[in-house]
Amino acid sequence: MRGIGGCIALIVVGAILTFASDWQMESVDLDLVGVIMMVAGAVGLGVYASVLKRRRALGVPVVEERRETL
Repeated sequence: MRGIGGCIALIVVGAILTFASDWQMESVDLDLVGVIMMVAGAVGLGVYASVLKRRRALGVPVVEERRETL
């Protein structure tokens, strides 16, 4: 999963598993899996926003060419 969409998808699926499902499995706690997915999505959003902020700060270098004519 990539970018903001993947992070939001993790948060949404995690919230559905935690709050909207009543499934029971013997060896897996789906509430905990949902919380872990939501935390991973939130961390991913933070990292993605940080990287995006750095890319914007750097910007594209401006190169100015001057040609002298004789």
